[in-house]
Amino acid sequence: MQHALSCRKQIAGVSLVESLVALVVLSVGMLGVAGLMLTGISSNRSALYRTQAVNLVGDMADRVRANANARVAYDSLTYANPAQHDCIPVHNAAGSNCTTTELAEDDLARWLQSVRAVLPAMANTPATGQVRFIPAGFVGQPDTYRILVRWQEPREQTPFQYQSDVVIMPRPVVN
Repeated sequence: MQHALSCRKQIAGVSLVESLVALVVLSVGMLGVAGLMLTGISSNRSALYRTQAVNLVGDMADRVRANANARVAYDSLTYANPAQHDCIPVHNAAGSNCTTTELAEDDLARWLQSVRAVLPAMANTPATGQVRFIPAGFVGQPDTYRILVRWQEPREQTPFQYQSDVVIMPRPVVN
């Protein structure tokens, strides 16, 4: 009879205390995994915004290079609010012939619209973009365009910015 009782104790199973301890250990592990996932998602979002900022600055640099004779017309500080001149075809509508200055203003207007649409706002103000024209110091020297975008990511206290300088050698004006 004693032999039968000792066999029952060996195959009795898992106690309630052991089950609760295992559940607590599993829960703590799952909370750690959830925290890592949230950090990963936040880092991915931040990387996406930074990539978009680099792409936006590169887009404006390409626009400036394609219309280099516009020079100071690309300086965003010369406009209170740059206007679109429909220089390019959009949504099955033909574009119009524009001067280099009108094309520069149209480029700025469309680019600023993209900056505001793609990057998150900064404390009640939309994301901003700026192009500064820095003329060459001497004839034959290159002009510089400083292109900057600024935004504020969610849950961040300070705004982020990305800036790049584009240096363009002067081209002879063809009549």
